[in-house]
Amino acid sequence: MGPDKMTPQLFPNRFADAVGPSAGGPARDHCQCVGHSVATRPASVSFHGDRQDTEAAGWQRLLALIDEAAADGRTVFKPFVDLSAPERRQIVTLPPAIAKLTAVKQLVLYGTNLVRIPPEIGAMTSLEIFEPYTSHRLHWYPYELTRCAKLADSTVSTRVLYGNFKYRPPFPKLRPVTGVGETNLAALDPGVWGADAVRTCSVCDGPVRSELHQVWISRLVGTDVLPFLVNACSASCVAALPEPHAGYVPTPHTGGPDIVQPPARR
Repeated sequence: MGPDKMTPQLFPNRFADAVGPSAGGPARDHCQCVGHSVATRPASVSFHGDRQDTEAAGWQRLLALIDEAAADGRTVFKPFVDLSAPERRQIVTLPPAIAKLTAVKQLVLYGTNLVRIPPEIGAMTSLEIFEPYTSHRLHWYPYELTRCAKLADSTVSTRVLYGNFKYRPPFPKLRPVTGVGETNLAALDPGVWGADAVRTCSVCDGPVRSELHQVWISRLVGTDVLPFLVNACSASCVAALPEPHAGYVPTPHTGGPDIVQPPARR
């Protein structure tokens, strides 16, 4: 068969059933936090400061869906399919209750308005497939995701990640050490700290009692290298972190525009 008579190929949409209804308005906000190329990357970035409205209808519906999934032991969880577009837009983080989803093997977070994921995702110990694809406001992940030892496959929009290899956007600047007397770790500004509270150590899972150490580290989880935010209780827990993935900043770091990253790779 000649090149002018080649049969067109059809590629199935793997996420055709991962999108909820579109009526009612936009389902998510948009951002250009990290740019989209070497030419458009910003000199500095900061966390999204959105706070979750826990009275919103979407949040209450999501809590109910988590309870249902935990009760019936389902292995695939696609909660945003069951929310209206306005309800999906209301969700900027997942509830800590996701820790109850110990039977879930596949978590689909396609096209969401999420800006962060809570550390409780580390309790989803059966997780094998993680799919936050096209959730374009998710620029980083909690280090606790590395506790999901069975996680083998992921689909992430890597171009929106801090430090991604394609054009190396910067990481938000972190305070290396914060004494508990300097701030209330139970009531934080998520635009500064990446969370509205820090209670346990990302490394040892113990309580953060005297000081908080925040660092970034890039690690391979599933099939993607992700930028992880580590909330550690001590310098020794930071020292216990594994080596970052090859081709990324070679040590845990505190971000900011002065951090030297490897050259971008096309």
